[in-house]
Amino acid sequence: MLNMETFGRRIASLRQRAGLTQNDVAEVCLVTVQAVSKWERGLSCPDALMLERIAKALGVEIQELFCEKSHEAI
Repeated sequence: MLNMETFGRRIASLRQRAGLTQNDVAEVCLVTVQAVSKWERGLSCPDALMLERIAKALGVEIQELFCEKSHEAI
């Protein structure tokens, strides 16, 4: 089962590593800054269709949203 807090921290870490703001990610994902903030705080989880947009915004593959390397699952 996905730990939403860990997933949120991963998104925040990837965003910061990419030098992006929550607003930057929100614009690419076509959501509000509040939605991105909730994802990062583990208060909500994006739906499966949103994962592709998030990965694109962060410049990573979808798998990297869930683990640092392919064998390290969150």
